[in-house]
Amino acid sequence: MNFYIVIPCHNEATFIKQTLDSLVRQTVLPKKVVVVNDQSTDESGAIISAFAKAHSFIHLLDITSSDAHLPGSKVIQAFQKGYQTLDEDYDIICKFDADLIFPSNYIETITAHFKNNPTVGMAGGFCYIEKEGSWVLENLTNKDHIRGALKAYRKKCFKDINGLKAAMGWDTIDELLAKYHQWEIKTDPSLHIKHLKPTGNTYNKTAQFKQGEAFYGMRYGFILTFIASAKLAKRKENIKLLGDYLRGYWRAKRAKKEYLVSKEEGKFIRHIRWKGIKSKLRGNS
Repeated sequence: MNFYIVIPCHNEATFIKQTLDSLVRQTVLPKKVVVVNDQSTDESGAIISAFAKAHSFIHLLDITSSDAHLPGSKVIQAFQKGYQTLDEDYDIICKFDADLIFPSNYIETITAHFKNNPTVGMAGGFCYIEKEGSWVLENLTNKDHIRGALKAYRKKCFKDINGLKAAMGWDTIDELLAKYHQWEIKTDPSLHIKHLKPTGNTYNKTAQFKQGEAFYGMRYGFILTFIASAKLAKRKENIKLLGDYLRGYWRAKRAKKEYLVSKEEGKFIRHIRWKGIKSKLRGNS
């Protein structure tokens, strides 16, 4: 299977070499890797350029976008720029972050999941972060969710969901829309990826409001937004985030922001979310 990988990169000189090192050492090599250097002011460009000269399947794309570091929009806009340079001769398209170290069998294992089950539309492993000298699971999401840092999509699934949304919450919307189109999401607990820069380190107050805006965009409604916001704030061990998320939701509602999904997709998403909540309540009873 032909793997095409797009890696958005902004000032990742500390990490990008380790990411690319881990990709060129794969037991099954990707067909193409496009690293999108989004106006980095550090040595990122030089590091990527050196890899591109040494490996014909690695390519550097320099772009200029907004200076604002907001989750979702900036990184996906960079991804889209990279994706636009690719041809259609791929089986799997990946969006990877520039601060990861992949195990050498990562692509080989992901390939097997796609080959063995034609209904698998997305696949991925799990991110681990270093704490006190040990690598531990970065426990920000459920075990059936693929982190936005390491998404891999079957071509047909990627087309069905109409690509990635340039908004916060894109890495939840993609999976919900994949399920809407009857694709399966495959997570592999055996694949441990080292995440060198924990999620959210550079997010500001505006970014926290964006989370609530994303819940609005997915047509959650207020009750589901409250539940999801409380759960996320608890997981991040910061209850103050609950207020930020809810304010973001109401701001979007008052402004009548454009929804990220259709009415039918929104109805399906709410059904999936309520089904999951009820299932957990029954399991805890």
